[in-house]
Amino acid sequence: MWRLKRYGRFVPGSRETGRKSWKVFDTNGSKPEIVLTIVDPGYLLVLQGQESLDTIPLLCGSEFVKVHQNSDNLMFRITMKGESRMMRMQFDGSNRAEAVKECSSAVEKLTEYMPVTTQDDATPPHNQPPAEVAAPVTQGKAVGAYPEVAQGSLSIKQLTEHFLGEAAVALPEVYHHSPLAQCDLEPILRVCLLDPSFHAFVEKVEGELKKLIRE
Repeated sequence: MWRLKRYGRFVPGSRETGRKSWKVFDTNGSKPEIVLTIVDPGYLLVLQGQESLDTIPLLCGSEFVKVHQNSDNLMFRITMKGESRMMRMQFDGSNRAEAVKECSSAVEKLTEYMPVTTQDDATPPHNQPPAEVAAPVTQGKAVGAYPEVAQGSLSIKQLTEHFLGEAAVALPEVYHHSPLAQCDLEPILRVCLLDPSFHAFVEKVEGELKKLIRE
C-alpha cells in the first residue's frame, strides 16, 4: 500500500464543453488520505477514505493498459472497446526523494503484471498537481530484469517454445494464476504418475508441441 499526494482523472470531452481537462483529488485540509494498493488476482485500487476513486485491471494485457513513470508520478492509459481513459497519481513522501522512492517501489510491484516505462527524473514546478505534469514520451527504458515480460498477444509458437524451454520468454502475470491451490495439485500429480498410460501421454503431448513449432 502506498500513500498518494494527488490523484488525477482525465475528463473526456472537456475541450468541447469548456470544462477542466482533469478532475484532481488531493489530501489538503481535513480530507482523508489517498492510498494505492494492488490486490490479487491483479487489480490496482485507488481509495480515499471509504471512497473508491478507481479500479484498474492489471491482467488484461499491456496492449490495453500502458503505464509510465515520471519521477514521483505514475500515468495510466487504458484503452478498451474503443474508449480511452487516463489517470495520473503523485506519490507522497516527507521529501521529493522519498516520494520518488515510493513511486519506484510501486513500479517494482507493477512490473510483475506488465512493463512500465520510465524517463529521467525531471522536477516539475513547485506544487504542480499530477494532472499538469508534461505528458510522457513514448520512448524510455523498460523497468525489469531480463528476460523482459512478453508484451501483447502471444502466439501459439511462442507459448510452445516457452513450455519446451526453447525460448527465454517471461510470460505476463495472467499466465501465473491457477484455479488449483497448491494442496489440490499434489494428489492429482500422484494419481497421474501412478497411471501406466500417463508417461506415454506426456510423450505424445511433447511430440505435438514440437509439431506446432515446426508449423
